[in-house]
Amino acid sequence: MTRSALTRDEVLAAAAALVKRHGPAALTMRGLASELGTAVTSIYWHVGNRESLLDALVERTVQDMGAIRPAGRTPAERIVSVARILRRELRERPHLIAMVHERGLTERMFLPAQRALVHEVRAAGLRGARAADAVRAIQFQIVGFLLVERNRERSPAQSPAEGELWDPPRRPRRPRTGPRPGPPGGSGAAVPVVRTGPRAGPADPGRGRPAGFRVTRTTAGRGPAGPVAASG
Repeated sequence: MTRSALTRDEVLAAAAALVKRHGPAALTMRGLASELGTAVTSIYWHVGNRESLLDALVERTVQDMGAIRPAGRTPAERIVSVARILRRELRERPHLIAMVHERGLTERMFLPAQRALVHEVRAAGLRGARAADAVRAIQFQIVGFLLVERNRERSPAQSPAEGELWDPPRRPRRPRTGPRPGPPGGSGAAVPVVRTGPRAGPADPGRGRPAGFRVTRTTAGRGPAGPVAASG
């Protein structure tokens, strides 16, 4: 059974809903006619062929994105409201946004939101290059965050995991200190580790050694004298 009094807006709304759910490839004239309960000829009468229908959907998407209106009492609140609305609209219609981009209309689509943001950053006291930088930063933040969201939804398993990014880094374990084993066949006594380094003190030019160093002789247990080392 076919329906009567079908309007162009109803055809476009149904086509947009199909694209949102399944992407442009799923949009066929027969499928759209079945969705609306009408004849295929009625679809052609209202929107023309499939290419004309896709063009009309792109134009409708651009117009919808232009309906963004800021809300709030202060410039900061209104800027946040524009950012939230823009993110929501982009997130709800990724296939339609991709179609807009493919037809080279991305800048036109973003223009109304840009104008709203320019007005609000000027109300906040920014002018010239600072205002332009602020608007670009807001847009990049919205689009960039949205891309990260979409990527996480497509690939839930991330490396590194999000928890690893926020957990404080673990400190590396310090090597254990202690006596080192003596040479094979010796007395078995350990050779102490002697620290070397500068030591504050007067110069000692008479003995030909750098100032602040002294020579000590270490022994290992009851064995003979150990090696000579400069200690701090």
